[in-house]
Amino acid sequence: MRSLNGFQKGVNLGGWISQFAAYDTEHFDSFITEADIAFIAGLGFDHVRVPVDYNVLEDEEGNYKESGFRYLQNCREWCTRHNLNMLIDLHECYGYSFDPLKKDMDRKRFFYDENLQERFLKLWRRIAEEFRSYQDRVAFEPLNEVVPGKVSDAWNALAGKYIKMMREIVPDSWLVIGGVHYNSVLSVPLLDLPTDGKTVYNFHCYEPMIFTHQGAYWVDGMPGDFRIGYPKSLEEYRTAGEALDADLGGAVYQDGIREIGPGFFEDIFAPALKKAEKDNIPLYCGEYGVIDLADGESKIRWLEDIHSVFRKYGIGHALWNYKEKDFGMRDEKFSCIRDRFIEIL
Repeated sequence: MRSLNGFQKGVNLGGWISQFAAYDTEHFDSFITEADIAFIAGLGFDHVRVPVDYNVLEDEEGNYKESGFRYLQNCREWCTRHNLNMLIDLHECYGYSFDPLKKDMDRKRFFYDENLQERFLKLWRRIAEEFRSYQDRVAFEPLNEVVPGKVSDAWNALAGKYIKMMREIVPDSWLVIGGVHYNSVLSVPLLDLPTDGKTVYNFHCYEPMIFTHQGAYWVDGMPGDFRIGYPKSLEEYRTAGEALDADLGGAVYQDGIREIGPGFFEDIFAPALKKAEKDNIPLYCGEYGVIDLADGESKIRWLEDIHSVFRKYGIGHALWNYKEKDFGMRDEKFSCIRDRFIEIL
């Protein structure tokens, strides 16, 4: 399996120009600044993953907002000055969102609507043209977390069109593409793409979900006061997770996996590793982390276990999240383990 050079140790800038509380230029101007990029570089990270929502880059009619592209260019300039690479992730596009709080959205429509897809590809063409001069430092991720499992074939078809279009503009950039079921690691084998030497298989890992998302208000069936430590037995996590939506139950329900620990992560990563090895494609975990409601010692044990497997197999990764969004490593609840996390990193 090939290595994803330059994107081995990263952190997400979620909550800046994506998943913000309100469209607010004061927030965009202050939430992430060059001082944050300098701090991230000083901790030993080699890249940032930058989620961005379509409404920062275009209005509802599809007209581009130059101010939105300026935020991305500012970040690119800061990263260059501090020797960081940058992954641009379209976190939400017109007509599609992974956000579980958007209850009324038809999440399948985008994958079968040619007009929505044409607009999606048009926006990506504009992004690629904006950053075509920085292909050695900027990577691209077409869409965050395809939720419905049944759109796998349709997503492969659209992702194939995306790759073909992007290669006309940025032939030397990494293209980082994940699968269905919220970008589950178990969905990587379902990817069927026109791969080349700069394509990457992407996944997110919040396993066991009942631990990493304990008490999360946005998870259906999750009691706000629920708490559980790490590690616990598979049976304990399975029992505790029975109240969750089936799509969020997670990999603890898979057959043939070892008890919780590094072996658990090796087992659930195994099909993705096999797929990546077969296709000679790098593997990347674009999001992983533990909610700030979990106790610090459990959190650091989870981070130690998953990082040991990242290192063993050369899997690039980006922690969720840098600031806020219930996972922030700059936040007070992470401060008690931050130094130990950096040692792990």
